[in-house]
Amino acid sequence: MANGNIKFEKMDDVGIITLDRPESRNSLTPDMVDEMGEAIEACKRNDVRSVLLNGTGAAFCSGADVKMFVEVLDNGGPEGLHQHISTMADALHTKVVLGLRRLEKPVVAAINGVAAGAGFSLTLGCDIRYAAQSARFLMAYANIGATADGGSTYLLPRLVGSGRAMEIYLASQPISAQMALDMGLVNQVVEDEHLFRHAMETAVRLAQGPTLAYGKVKALFDQSWDKDIETQLNAETEALANSGLTADFQEGIKAFAERRQARFQGK
Repeated sequence: MANGNIKFEKMDDVGIITLDRPESRNSLTPDMVDEMGEAIEACKRNDVRSVLLNGTGAAFCSGADVKMFVEVLDNGGPEGLHQHISTMADALHTKVVLGLRRLEKPVVAAINGVAAGAGFSLTLGCDIRYAAQSARFLMAYANIGATADGGSTYLLPRLVGSGRAMEIYLASQPISAQMALDMGLVNQVVEDEHLFRHAMETAVRLAQGPTLAYGKVKALFDQSWDKDIETQLNAETEALANSGLTADFQEGIKAFAERRQARFQGK
């Protein structure tokens, strides 16, 4: 995070990751991808119990920096462009997308403006997505003759269905926040001026919850696509039984019996 294009701070047990390159609509460079990976790694700390991902300026993230692609092509030719894209996509996938999905705590996205290309894909890797009324979603890849990345070919069909996912890729047209809500791309649409506060309040509330259980259910949901029901039921049995070893579960059942609010610690 040395270059300052990704900001990371902790507030109320929430790790706040901010894309901060507003002059370029938060378009991603290789350095930014590495910085975001570092920020996600920092969120593994015990004193971070939930994560908020957002962008500064008029955009959430407009995707990869295509102007940089042109520079690489001019200077290094097709082979140079191939190497550049391969390296950047690999880092995006391993450090960011898998980093978010394997993070054993909830991730809330506050989508303040356009989310296009890899920025669109980035929202899909989050657990809860709140969009400002002015937000727009655009898969964008087909507009430059590119295939899709950022996990979108895996995550998008699971959110909206394979037919709708293919339509979104082929059309390459902006999707309004309300349309995104209607098709299940986002969980809520919020007035622009209230977006960050609303997302932060949710992240704080989640940080006060049983975060060990949140993380395990997140993993169970993700693995369920590749498992048969018997395997999944066995995994649920193991996870639930292991919950009995956690301080959170023990506190939860005591609080329930005593009719009081549970005080979870993520332990």
